[in-house]
Amino acid sequence: MGIIRGICTSDVRGIQKSEVQEADIEVDWGIVGDAHGGKWHRQISLLSLERIQEFRERGADVEFGAFGENIIAEGYDFKNLPVGSRFQIGEVILEMTQIGKECHSHCQIFQKMGDCIMPREGVFAQVIHGGHIKVGDEIRLLEQQEKGRQPLCI
Repeated sequence: MGIIRGICTSDVRGIQKSEVQEADIEVDWGIVGDAHGGKWHRQISLLSLERIQEFRERGADVEFGAFGENIIAEGYDFKNLPVGSRFQIGEVILEMTQIGKECHSHCQIFQKMGDCIMPREGVFAQVIHGGHIKVGDEIRLLEQQEKGRQPLCI
């Protein structure tokens, strides 16, 4: 089990996201009002709180949303889970579609620190079932019993 520690959105692509306390999640879109929403496989980005904390310990002064992430969760090392993993937050179900992404132009964090964790630590998901989420909500990894069957809670 994990806990949502931050939710971030931006109405423009390519800039840092700002924290919000809650958000509506729409099937086949992502977070309502977020510029990265759309009918594609990277509707929502997730980043582990523990990876952000490790980066801060190396001297980075970064706030939630600095990496362009939508959801910051404590309790999961997302990059070590397989693509296809599903998560439930209340009635929302997300399916992980991609681990990391190529960074075509180095962000401000990379310029300052010589490193950025999102390309290797961030994961992306599409929305299977929508709903409403808020900071403090529980996020649960769903177990896939057999290929092609609906996931069951652990």
